[in-house]
Amino acid sequence: MIDTIKKLFWVSRPISWINTAYPFAVAYFLVTRSFDATLVVGTLFFLIPYNLLMYGINDVFDYESDLRNPRKGGIEGALLEPRYHRLTVVAAVASSMPFVLYLTFVGNSASTGWLYLFLFTVIAYSAKGLRFKEKPFLDSLTSSSHFVGPMIFGLSIAGANLADPNLLMFIAAFSLWGIASHAFGAVQDVKADREGSISSIATAIGARATTRFAWFAYLAASLLVGFSSQPWLLLGALPYVMVVGRFWNITDETCENANQGWKQFIKLNFFAGAVVTFCWLVPLVFG
Repeated sequence: MIDTIKKLFWVSRPISWINTAYPFAVAYFLVTRSFDATLVVGTLFFLIPYNLLMYGINDVFDYESDLRNPRKGGIEGALLEPRYHRLTVVAAVASSMPFVLYLTFVGNSASTGWLYLFLFTVIAYSAKGLRFKEKPFLDSLTSSSHFVGPMIFGLSIAGANLADPNLLMFIAAFSLWGIASHAFGAVQDVKADREGSISSIATAIGARATTRFAWFAYLAASLLVGFSSQPWLLLGALPYVMVVGRFWNITDETCENANQGWKQFIKLNFFAGAVVTFCWLVPLVFG
């Protein structure tokens, strides 16, 4: 039992929990200015069950290709043995259901629609028969929705007007960030994916073009927040532009070098979160 729990723990990618829980919590709190049961339940859902669902399904359906990927087996992705596949899917669904039911019950028609849409993209990204992850460009867009989705859902269930121009600017910027992050992350796997006959944005247009695409997407995201009502968010956005720029001339043969930049993203994500916390949330809570 302990070994099984440990396996599920690593499958859920604990290093990435904050990337989905934090956007929901910040969005919900900024709108409601309250600490209530929905904030707690939603944050817990996007912290663990949501990630177990997302990455668990991915590890089950990507097992054959993961065997050929040297990055798998650590914090960048579990190598899930077949004997754990059924258990992982059952555990992911079972752990998510109580949270989804609660959020459906306390939500409104709009928030519930968003919630189910983003749960669908989580499944569609990896599941057999859908496999959005193997459809170039749709793969990056779908991956972005995994992280932008909790924020949009948080805004919606809190009663925010999603048509507000300022909110739309932040949603667009975060979406571009997610698209860029997925695209650049796919660069390091060009060789492994081609050997496994897996399509991605990077296998379709090559490592160099994908890296430059990601750079421009990060730049566009930075410009959006720079011209928003909170331009100080540039402090958290520009480092991504600088990191990816270092790999401007990467090739398919040297694609694995992109892993150096990808590892820096783990630190940058925490830095960006700190910028939001100290410049946005701290004044709100203690001001």
